[in-house]
Amino acid sequence: MKKSVLIPIIALAALTSAARAEVSVNRAMLGMFQPLPESAESPENPFNPAKIKLGRMLYYDTRLSKDRSVSCNTCHDLASYGDDGAAVSTGIGQQQGGRSAPTVYNAALHIAQFWDGRAPHVEAQAIGPVLNPIEMGMPDEAFVLRVLNSIPGYVELFKEAFPEDDAPLTYENVGKAIGAFERKLLTPAPWDAYLKGDDSALTDAQKEGLNLFINKGCITCHQGAGVGGHMYQKLGLVKPWPTEDKGRAEVEGFESMEGFFKVPSLRNVTETAPYLHDGSVETLEEMVKKMAEYQQGHVLTDEETAKIIEFLGALKGEIDEEYIAKPELPADGPDTPKAE
Repeated sequence: MKKSVLIPIIALAALTSAARAEVSVNRAMLGMFQPLPESAESPENPFNPAKIKLGRMLYYDTRLSKDRSVSCNTCHDLASYGDDGAAVSTGIGQQQGGRSAPTVYNAALHIAQFWDGRAPHVEAQAIGPVLNPIEMGMPDEAFVLRVLNSIPGYVELFKEAFPEDDAPLTYENVGKAIGAFERKLLTPAPWDAYLKGDDSALTDAQKEGLNLFINKGCITCHQGAGVGGHMYQKLGLVKPWPTEDKGRAEVEGFESMEGFFKVPSLRNVTETAPYLHDGSVETLEEMVKKMAEYQQGHVLTDEETAKIIEFLGALKGEIDEEYIAKPELPADGPDTPKAE
């Protein structure tokens, strides 16, 4: 009697174990992704320790704004996954910009910078907001250089960072220094370990979400090392999206690309709400559902949405706290212009 009861129990245990078997993912579908590199170095802007040190200082220095109230870090807060958590950012004089500040983490891997791609790389992007009247408000390049040249510590730091330049303190080199610092703002995540072959790096729930992410067509746009950031796409591809922003069409030479924006990277997306170019979507749940509907023509259930978000959690990476630590900045010189 005991023996006959034992056999069904063993069979039931085997069935339960099978039901709990690890979720499988077809790794052949992952060829369009790549793990993060160790850095995003550019041949046109090679690293050296002095350049990175200088770039870190400039990134945090509010003296690059007209009233000394705004730095790069103000809108791209490195301690908060590289953005400010606002729908649109606030510049000098409490002025608000027209677009949401995207995260600076992993941005050096992207096809271009800004939502409309108007800057080809992080070096060019870094010096754009400095002269923007709403953001940092400096009147011109000459004034920026006047400020930096009046700070003795910066004069020496530029010489160390650009030893081969006859005139190292230039506006272009401001961008190169900040860009060199930003090119190492990479956040390796469990996703990278999984791409390198560690099946245990993702939970079964995350693998279920990954399968949905693939099968629902999210990988059409979100691919590469950044899981996005490598192409432009029309917002509202299959269903019109309500926005007055013309996107890439506002960039000279690309007037035909109305409604196209750079596809954002999904790395750390669980940490960077609100979403889109205008910060109009507050939650990740809403964002996932709307992207599926407006870009792919799918209506996701709450369960499917939750599973995809589980996968997106595997894209949350590690921040190097030592690398982003705010440095001590060089003191003003006797002739340094004060805040206006």
